[in-house]
Amino acid sequence: MQLVYLSPVPWASFAQRPHKFVEWFQARHGDRVLWIDPYPTRFPELSDLRRIVSRSAIQGKEDAKPGANAWLTVLKPRSLPIEPGPGSGAINRLLWTELMNKVASFVSVKETCLVIGKPSELALQLTKRHFDIPRVYDAMDDFAAFYGGFSSWAMRRREDRIAANVSMLLASSTALLERFSGNVPKPVLAHNACATEVLPDAGVARYSGKPVFGYVGTIANWFDWPLVIRLAIANPETVVRLIGPVYSPPPAPLPKNIELVPACPHPEAIEMMQNFSAGLIPFKINALTSSVDPIKYYEYRALGLPVISTSFGEMALRGNLHGVSIINHATDLQGLLQLVKDYQPELEEIRNFRSENSWYARFDAVNLFGNALAS
Repeated sequence: MQLVYLSPVPWASFAQRPHKFVEWFQARHGDRVLWIDPYPTRFPELSDLRRIVSRSAIQGKEDAKPGANAWLTVLKPRSLPIEPGPGSGAINRLLWTELMNKVASFVSVKETCLVIGKPSELALQLTKRHFDIPRVYDAMDDFAAFYGGFSSWAMRRREDRIAANVSMLLASSTALLERFSGNVPKPVLAHNACATEVLPDAGVARYSGKPVFGYVGTIANWFDWPLVIRLAIANPETVVRLIGPVYSPPPAPLPKNIELVPACPHPEAIEMMQNFSAGLIPFKINALTSSVDPIKYYEYRALGLPVISTSFGEMALRGNLHGVSIINHATDLQGLLQLVKDYQPELEEIRNFRSENSWYARFDAVNLFGNALAS
């Protein structure tokens, strides 16, 4: 079986759930993949320019990720930045003629599965045009929550229409599972995971120097700066190391023990994580984070790190797990350092976590081919 994958992120970005899904598909089925890069699905904003510049700072290195595989073809849709305006689908359809023809030609060769990683007018048109093949919607975010006003309403409506026109629906978090609980077909829970194959051996000793509370990821409007500042002040003997692009600046001068490290390629980030004493996930609790299952949780745990997180999204269900500390603005943050020191996982625990939470294990459990084909 072949695969057409409409991705929410470009192929030439760092490996995320879409890349891992495609790599899993190809490894398990050994057939061709037609990857379709995303295009703008909301009106442009001035802040987009800064994000493009920030991504380009690390994307050159990430482009080294194999992209010329014989089994992979990457298409980049042409479009005007007018979605979700009225008539945008009809207008952009004129620019999608060549792409649509390539998809139709690809699908006609042999049995093919269509997977949608992000709602869009293009995705909706392809599900309708190829209604006779297995169609999967992989809901990995509450995309409408990232938008505002009319764009948010239009994204929600478009997503509902796509969900109603697929033969299988995956949900990456419990909140998304509940959101689509009334959908036909019923959603299947498929949490995020991590690329265990790129991690160092589970037996590598953790850094034993000055305690480091570390975070790797984007710092945007979902990042709880006040809580992180309080954490640093309450633990002056630690380093709070934040690695990633900063789109939401701190609201006040930072304590001296907070370090800001620029974004870097993922392999370098993994190396820096090995120097952490604990992994931070300090997200605000709001509509934007309510459906999130953070991949960094799996990476931290797979490296044998304890996790310090707020009670957002899927993390709200993990407060009783060994090695997970849930915090908020009322928590006694001074006691965290001792909790971190007390967490000493057995080697077998780390290996079992990796085995159960690799991308291959996650997607194997879904039984994609059987479920999608049977619908």
